Amino acid sequence: SPRQCVQKRTLVTPGSSPSISPAAPRASSDAIAGAPYPPSGSRHSLDVLASRLSNGSFRNVLVLIGAGASVSAGIPDFRSPGTGLYDNLSHYNLPYPEAIFEVDFYKRDPRPFVTLVGELWPGQEGGPIPTPSHHFLRVLQEEGILRRCYTQNIDGLESLAGVVERSLVECHGGFRSASCTECGSTFDISSCREKMVRKEIVKCACGGYVKPDVVFFGEELPLKFQDLIDEDLRMCDLLIVMGTSLKINPVASIPKMIPKTCPRLLINREIVGDFEIEDMGFEIGTISRKRDIFVKGDCDDGVRKICDLAGWRTKLDKLCYGDVFPNDL
Repeated sequence: SPRQCVQKRTLVTPGSSPSISPAAPRASSDAIAGAPYPPSGSRHSLDVLASRLSNGSFRNVLVLIGAGASVSAGIPDFRSPGTGLYDNLSHYNLPYPEAIFEVDFYKRDPRPFVTLVGELWPGQEGGPIPTPSHHFLRVLQEEGILRRCYTQNIDGLESLAGVVERSLVECHGGFRSASCTECGSTFDISSCREKMVRKEIVKCACGGYVKPDVVFFGEELPLKFQDLIDEDLRMCDLLIVMGTSLKINPVASIPKMIPKTCPRLLINREIVGDFEIEDMGFEIGTISRKRDIFVKGDCDDGVRKICDLAGWRTKLDKLCYGDVFPNDL
């Protein structure tokens, strides 16, 4: 389990096994009532799931969010052909795209990562702002049903949307702290930010390069992940996965590890991981005989559809636009 072994960021490879221990079976509220969700052999749809969201049937929702949720904020995702970050790194002269997130390469040449960070550092004037997908997390929080959001992103947009710290696990770290890659000493984050937003390389007194505590490949995930994941997996009664290719362990293992009776909603441009979908030809709200529902397309469109069905659209739009709604713009 995460408490028994160190969790490190790694690429998913063919045939690799999950890096998180499966959640122990538990009695859900539906199972207690004698009606596991979804009922065996029955069809379920996005409409049914949205109704159950709004009537309080789900009380421990886990959300796993990836780079696709931030695309409409102007931040490219990683793997979309032609537009993803990895496809647009040629000017960085990297030996391979993932090298930008490798400690050994950073120690040799920090310039590519520093350049990227200068563009991505959260909270800059005129910088990225939360998308409807991020504000959807806030809606779930205000409804009192968001147990935890596990984000793979380092852009900080979940926090900017108002997701409180106790409900947020930044699996791949972020920009709250910084440290030296050689001696491990902490470094003043304000000073690090000031220099890196100007795309300047930051050095420690020991001579090593400093970076914000973004988790690189091979580095340990934050202790918060290891402390919370076991119990969150056991308690989850709905998993929402959006905007991710599920290519990076251990986070990619989460959908496989929730209880087998727990429904799973995927909001994505394509089916990923071990989601099993009976394709009925619908672009949004594909129906399945299994526990999975697939909302095909952009994350923002998907969460708007869910909020429409759950009666939360006004709440979502107010968070996104204040008192000026899209049709008034």
